[in-house]
Amino acid sequence: MPLLSLVLEEYMLPCLSKQVLGMACPGCGIQRATALLFQGEFWAAFKMYPAIYPIFALFGFLFADVFFKIKYANQISIGLMITSVVFILGNFLMNLL
Repeated sequence: MPLLSLVLEEYMLPCLSKQVLGMACPGCGIQRATALLFQGEFWAAFKMYPAIYPIFALFGFLFADVFFKIKYANQISIGLMITSVVFILGNFLMNLL
């Protein structure tokens, strides 16, 4: 796994908002959290970007919905979207403080 983490860190995009404005954007940390997730560092990934799990749950559900007929898929996906947005905005506000 160290080779994978080196490759992932080499190709991470810099945050334009952080470079220009000096302030983190709501998406800051998602790349590093994803890299930590692939390394098996689940708690560190959550601490880096708490919205990582609701986002992955949403994408996993949307992917599964393509192949399987899921009852109430629309309501579940809306709930996961709202949860993801709440986590993203909560993390952004916490980083401002």
